[in-house]
Amino acid sequence: MPSSGKPSHGGFMEPLSLEVSLSDEKSGKRRRGRRRRRRGSGGRNGSPQKQSPAADTEAVERAINRFDQNPLPMGIPAEIDPPPRRIDVTWKTKAVPKDVQRKAGDIACIPGEFGFLPEDRVQQIAEKLDHLPITLEQALSLRSALNQEKSVYSHSRLMRRANELSRRYNSGESVIALSKRFDAPPVNTFRAILTGRGWSKSRIKETLNKQPHRLNKRDREQFELAESVDRVSSVDQSDTQSAAEVFEDILSNHFESLGVRFRRQEELLAEQKDSEGRAIITPDLLFLDDVRINGVPCAWIDAKHFFGADLKFPRKKTQKQVDRYVAEYGQGGIVYRHGFCDGLRLKGAVQLDANPLDLSPLDDFHEKARNSS
Repeated sequence: MPSSGKPSHGGFMEPLSLEVSLSDEKSGKRRRGRRRRRRGSGGRNGSPQKQSPAADTEAVERAINRFDQNPLPMGIPAEIDPPPRRIDVTWKTKAVPKDVQRKAGDIACIPGEFGFLPEDRVQQIAEKLDHLPITLEQALSLRSALNQEKSVYSHSRLMRRANELSRRYNSGESVIALSKRFDAPPVNTFRAILTGRGWSKSRIKETLNKQPHRLNKRDREQFELAESVDRVSSVDQSDTQSAAEVFEDILSNHFESLGVRFRRQEELLAEQKDSEGRAIITPDLLFLDDVRINGVPCAWIDAKHFFGADLKFPRKKTQKQVDRYVAEYGQGGIVYRHGFCDGLRLKGAVQLDANPLDLSPLDDFHEKARNSS
């Protein structure tokens, strides 16, 4: 159980608790043996702020005992010198209420709008959000999540009407007009048009990703236009990925400043490719100390450069990832760059926001991106 010491600056407990090694804390209580099999998913209990080890006893137990397991979980060194220490971290969060998420979503996300927003539309959204406890950045990130979910669940509908889309396109209707008509992302709409022509998935992927010059003149112009107004299913997501990497660096620097030892995703990836031939399980940070965040043991942390929306698709996608980490390491945490909805529940992971983090490197990144565009 967490020590009851008073937190010091930076989220630490008093120095005495930092020097307590796991070997001292659990003397005589170690249990060696293979990891237990993960149980099926159960009910969701409590909000992120009220989570406790009792919320998922097996995951918490696995996190606490991970250094004593035989064999050790993937990526945990056989020797850690000095031995893992308990480090208590206080992490204040401020979740967005579920009803606020719904209202903000209605304001920020309208049918047929999948691209970058003009400044006047952004200001319109900001004015309508003025009375709600949610920031403009959070609402715009929520908009992306809603559009992504719409993209996923509209895919089968688009494919069923691929022939109709192709006929309308061949009759002169533009990709953008069809996108608005069917309320689907422009690039997905263009893919459906090509499907209606009888193109295979592999041919579409190869052409759009690597050989767009092979398209005829109109198709190439329409595809480029679709790309320019589609932030959801655009082929080029390099800017988003680069920002996510900066956020991971920020998170890494934060835990390093707290004296927490860890292995980063890049290390785990290289090690697993060497030993297994491919990546198996690679959280952004794998802790080599017994880290307790708000009293909850956390064996790993993953960074998400978006708003943690309580929506079916992103929740299901993240939970699937969390389940893999929990099966190997036990309880962990997800840090959302733009905060999260208080209705979001992830079994086996505490939800955290960016409140304690120094986000200035991310601000610098976005400033440089704006200046270079």
